[in-house]
Amino acid sequence: MLPILDSFKEKYQLNQLIIIADSGLLSNTNIKELQSRNYEFILGARIKNEKQDMQRKVLSLKLANGDSEVIERDNLRLIVSYSDSKAKKDQLNREKGIRKLEKRIKSGKLNKSSINNKGYNKSLKLEGNVKITIDYQKFETDNAWDGLKGYLTNAKLPKDKIIENYGHLWLIEKAFRISKSDLKIRPVFHWARRRIESHICISFVSYKVYKELERQLKEKKTSLSPEKAIEIAKTIYQVKANTKNGEVKHMLLLSEEQKELARLFNFG
Repeated sequence: MLPILDSFKEKYQLNQLIIIADSGLLSNTNIKELQSRNYEFILGARIKNEKQDMQRKVLSLKLANGDSEVIERDNLRLIVSYSDSKAKKDQLNREKGIRKLEKRIKSGKLNKSSINNKGYNKSLKLEGNVKITIDYQKFETDNAWDGLKGYLTNAKLPKDKIIENYGHLWLIEKAFRISKSDLKIRPVFHWARRRIESHICISFVSYKVYKELERQLKEKKTSLSPEKAIEIAKTIYQVKANTKNGEVKHMLLLSEEQKELARLFNFG
């Protein structure tokens, strides 16, 4: 990634870049590499995996909805925020997970790999009758983390700007999702470099067209999503007939959705 960042910075003559990434980039090696090249960064923090003293500091924060606090961490800032909506989502996910576990225990289908397949557990050998139970105390203890989100940064921006900028990360994730699903950038059924690059280029241009459609729909203040507009457009046909007076074309707008799309984009 670093050579790409260096090239991007040089090409566009940027004095400073701020790298924003999820917790997948959060390793001491990566952080040291970014710091060695004087890059500022905002990374999603795995606050539940912090050392115990840091965990206690995080859990001691009494944050209301929308609040955030800064904790100093090894010459970096660990910003912790709280959201009621995230807390509800976290609780819902935990409850769904516990119900799934209860169902699997009842069915008798849990095995070694279902418990944990990390670290030293890989060497476990389960024989005979093994009773698997759920640690409900740990389940209840985990609710202390509901609604909390961490950001590790060396950027000089105010904490609110750190959170705001990290919040834009979903746009990148959305772009990848659209590219992979709607625009079918994967799988790539090519072997020659030129063909692979052409395939990716076409997909990128398609994504640009998709974003332009999204922009225009938003500008026209319609509730239609790009996906829905494309779906409707696929059902619109044009009839062409040759008459004595020449060629005649007629757009078939049969449903109210088709008529609404035609009105928005002034065709038909």
